[in-house]
Amino acid sequence: MRKLLLTLTTFAFAFAAYADEAPTIDTGDTAWLLVSSAFVLLMLPGLALFYGGMVRAKNVLSTFLYSFTALTVVGVVWAVIGFTLAFGETNSPFVGSMQYFMLGGDFMTAISGTIPLSVFAMFQGMFAIITVALISGAIVERMKFSAWIIFMVLWVIIVYSPVAHWVWASSGWLFKMGALDFAGGTVVHFSSGCAALALAIVLGNRKDFQKAPILPHNVTQTLVGAGLLWFGWFGFNAGSALGANALAGVAFANTMIAAAAAGVSWMLIEWMHGKPSALGVASGIVAGLVAITPAAGFLAPWGALVLGLLVGVVCCYAIKIKFKVNIDESLDVFGIHGVGGFLGAVMTGVLAVEGKGLISGNSAQVGIQTIGVLSAGLYSFVVTLVIAFILKATIGIRVSAEQEAEGTDINQHGEKAYN
Repeated sequence: MRKLLLTLTTFAFAFAAYADEAPTIDTGDTAWLLVSSAFVLLMLPGLALFYGGMVRAKNVLSTFLYSFTALTVVGVVWAVIGFTLAFGETNSPFVGSMQYFMLGGDFMTAISGTIPLSVFAMFQGMFAIITVALISGAIVERMKFSAWIIFMVLWVIIVYSPVAHWVWASSGWLFKMGALDFAGGTVVHFSSGCAALALAIVLGNRKDFQKAPILPHNVTQTLVGAGLLWFGWFGFNAGSALGANALAGVAFANTMIAAAAAGVSWMLIEWMHGKPSALGVASGIVAGLVAITPAAGFLAPWGALVLGLLVGVVCCYAIKIKFKVNIDESLDVFGIHGVGGFLGAVMTGVLAVEGKGLISGNSAQVGIQTIGVLSAGLYSFVVTLVIAFILKATIGIRVSAEQEAEGTDINQHGEKAYN
């Protein structure tokens, strides 16, 4: 009897220990991720305003729809196949399994860390949506709407989901290499910037590019959009801590500091050469947000300040290159998101604290970061070129010269922004 009692007691303690270690849902973490997901969704109308204010009045609605259809089309693609290709459990270093095809399997009951898998999937889905919407800034005023819809579907499946797997899934090859990307400098910004550049090359320049003024029709709209993007970015970066914890607080603070610093440095550069512009301040803010994205949870606040000041200067000059090389990358997606994302990813390897970066003793991290960001960017650029050339050869990718002159609002959607 004594042996039986001892055995039962041992099993009881073992079961209790297992129960303590079993994953459980933390309601605070879950609430924060739900709110953060909604924050990131708000970035879509923010981006629509940001981009929409910079185009001519005859193209405002089509520019808005590039962002809003990313919400709808990518939202569906992510639920059907995108999430499982990115995060379906597998040993593959390149792409996820079909475990969560159509969000099936144990999706409704599974736990990811301390939050339901369903919450994690929707949070990540917002990242996929905003990444695709960012690309649209390079193709405004001239890409066929039908081609844009097909492009979004193919790009999420072939480019975004695999790259997300490389960087963020435990079996991904860049994850195993040790590449750091807290919230998407590589996955979101550099990959979208490279895709934007590839699309702009295939589409060709707008007929007025460098021949006649192409002026923003409503800069106040762009400023409001920048403010909404800044607001949503707190969910983007602080939410990537995947919990309501100290790490989220650090990411939140660094996001604020870097954006503010980049807005200041961009403004000062413009002031040195003339007058500070509203569009410049808005662009500087976004550049700072882009650069801090991969680094938000890895830097001390002073590092965020340094990075913000640096990226404001670098991107201010980078956006001028398109005029020298004569590539109409219309709203500077590559100049801000591509260059800013690359700089942020590499500087993460320099400025990361706690033994993660060069300044704290890990000199190898700079090389790892460079390999990671260049690999993702090159893959995105090449595959986007292939998709774009296929679309061009089949359904056509660009509106006619007459349609471009008329404006894409009327000929692509049959309506005007301003009547």
